[in-house]
Amino acid sequence: MTITDTLSKNRSELEIKLRNLLLKPVFLIEMDVFALPCGCKGATINTRGLQYDDLEIFEEHIKEYLKKTSEYLEIEPSFLFARLVPGTAEIASLNSRILCNRCYMDFARGTGKKPRPDIYILNFIRREEK
Repeated sequence: MTITDTLSKNRSELEIKLRNLLLKPVFLIEMDVFALPCGCKGATINTRGLQYDDLEIFEEHIKEYLKKTSEYLEIEPSFLFARLVPGTAEIASLNSRILCNRCYMDFARGTGKKPRPDIYILNFIRREEK
C-alpha cells in the first residue's frame, strides 16, 4: 500500500469513527504528514464541524482514535493535540507530533491542557530525564 493509500484509508476511518461518536457531520478535509525544519515530524488532520465542547466531552475517545490513527501511520503518539481557531469554539485540526528537543522543552515547561490559546493537549508523554 502506498503512503497516499494509507493516508486516505486512515483519514476516512477516523472521520467515520468521529461521526459515529459525535452523531453529527464531522469532516476531515485533509490529512498530511510533515517534517518541519526544527526537527518535529508527524501528521495534521484539518477538520470542519468539530467543536471544543466535543473535545471536552469525548476527549478520551477522540484521544484513543487519534492515537490509533498515529500508530497506523507509524507515528509515535506521544504528543497529540487539537489546534483551535482562536476566539471560537472551532477545532481547526487534530495533530500527532514527534517533538524535536527544542519544541519538547517549550511544551514541557507549560502546564494544563491549554498552554496557548490555540492548543488543546490530548496527550503529552514526558521524556525521562537523563
